[in-house]
Amino acid sequence: MSSSEPVLTLDSADIYQGQKLVLGDVSFQIQKGDFAYLVGRTGSGKSSLLKTIYADLWLQNGRGQVAGFSLDNLKPNDVPQLRRQIGIVFQDFQLFLDRTVEENLRFVLKATGWKDKTKMNNRIADVLMQVGLGTVAKKMPHQLSGGEQQRVVVARAMLNEPQLLVADEPTGNLDPAVSDQIMKVFQTINNAGTAVLMATHNYDLLYKYPARVLRCQDGQVVELAG
Repeated sequence: MSSSEPVLTLDSADIYQGQKLVLGDVSFQIQKGDFAYLVGRTGSGKSSLLKTIYADLWLQNGRGQVAGFSLDNLKPNDVPQLRRQIGIVFQDFQLFLDRTVEENLRFVLKATGWKDKTKMNNRIADVLMQVGLGTVAKKMPHQLSGGEQQRVVVARAMLNEPQLLVADEPTGNLDPAVSDQIMKVFQTINNAGTAVLMATHNYDLLYKYPARVLRCQDGQVVELAG
C-alpha cells in the first residue's frame, strides 16, 4: 500500500501552543493510504499537533515533512500550497450559512486557484457524490442535518484531492448512527488512497473501525500496539 515517500513525517518534533511545550520529541510517519487515530485527553496536545501539521502553528524544534513540504523551514507563502495537499475537517463545520452547499465548495476552489468554471462544477459534483450527497448542491446548510453538514465539510476537504486528510473530532457533535455514516465516508476516502489522521474522543470508533492508534499522553506521542 505505502509508497516510498511518507505523506507525513515528524522527527524529534517539539509541539508548542504559544510559549508552552505541549508535546516533546514527537516522531512518527504516516504512509500513503494509512489510517491512524490520534487519541488522548482534552488538553493532551492533539489539536496543537494537528495545527502544526497544517501549519496553523509553526514547528519550532525538530523536523517535519508533509506532502513534500518541510515544516521546519516553511515560509508563510508556502502555507496555501501546503494546505492544498491536506484536507482539514473540523468538529464545528465552519460552513458559510448564507451560501448554498455548491457556493461553499466553489469558494474553496477559487481560493485555491481554480479558474475554469466547468472543471469547478465537475469537481464539486464529484466530491458530493463521493460523500453520498449528490442531490444537495443547491441547498443551504440550515436545510441539512448535522450529519449531512459534516459530509459537506468532508467533501470540501477533498476538493483538491489531498494526500492527507486531517480530521479534528469530526464526530464530536454527532450521534452514534451519524458518526458511523461519517466513518464509512472516511473509510471510502481512505480505501481510494488518501491517508487519514483523525483525532477522536470516541473510543467506540476504535473498536468498530480498527486502525493504527497514536496516543498523546504525558507530553509525548506513543503508538499503541495493535
